[in-house]
Amino acid sequence: MKTTLEELLAFRTVVDAGSITAASEQLGQTVSGISRALKRLEDKLDTSLLSRTTRRLSLTDEGQAFLTHARAILSAVDEAEEQLAARRRQPAGRLRINAASPFMLHVIAPMAADFRLQYPQIELELNTNDLVIDLLEEDTDVAIRIGTLRDSTLRARVLGASRLRVLASPGYLKAHGRPRNVEQLVGKHALLGFAQPESLNHWPLRGTHGDRLHIAPVLQASSGETLRRLALEGVGIVCLADFLTEDDRRRGDLVQVLVRDTVEVLQPIHAVFYRNTQLSSRISCFLDFLAARMATLPWSASHR
Repeated sequence: MKTTLEELLAFRTVVDAGSITAASEQLGQTVSGISRALKRLEDKLDTSLLSRTTRRLSLTDEGQAFLTHARAILSAVDEAEEQLAARRRQPAGRLRINAASPFMLHVIAPMAADFRLQYPQIELELNTNDLVIDLLEEDTDVAIRIGTLRDSTLRARVLGASRLRVLASPGYLKAHGRPRNVEQLVGKHALLGFAQPESLNHWPLRGTHGDRLHIAPVLQASSGETLRRLALEGVGIVCLADFLTEDDRRRGDLVQVLVRDTVEVLQPIHAVFYRNTQLSSRISCFLDFLAARMATLPWSASHR
């Protein structure tokens, strides 16, 4: 059996206090509890640490030698606890965030400078991946995922939501005309979609097909940012989230089509991490900061 911190603490306190009774008062324990802790410690070490008489306790040679190690161990534990407490007061350390490149570029990156000013001791590592990653394999603390979650091994926190819209550039509409209904959209226009997942090619347009239109893209891309650029260049019509296109729509570089036929769909935005992960202060403060900032942005569903 290994020596416990409780036993080391009882030993050190008895020596410093001068008696088992005084040690029990300092530690808020019973005299018998302190005596048992000392007995267990001596049994484990197979040696006597204290010479006991009716009037006083004194250290044996072995006890004197062991006391030096006990003090060092308890001091190291105290220091570690103080450092952790300081980190809780002022979060510190490396924080690895993973998100799809559009969300990283349009949401996280613009607020990174302010976050660094508020939490200078947190070392941000921002990684992008447009596919769902394994958090452990990628050594990631938090991943941002958009849409319905399917992985039950993860804990999740909802940060907000973003609407989906069908969009095209004014140049494309001038060259090809504005679709007046879903039938025209499918029959006469170049539709741009995602290579994967296939669910992103179900657009929120109502019609005889229901409330979701499954499109067959003439051009596919793995990233929403790529599709955004293609739409801005007039290549075709896209369906993208507001967080990605807010500035484009405000400037008039992209305009919404088939507004009356569009079903309101809010894509939830989650922060995910493993269920067995203790939520450190640096993760908590980042998620609080991100959620608060997102709530103030024009595209945020909670802002409107």
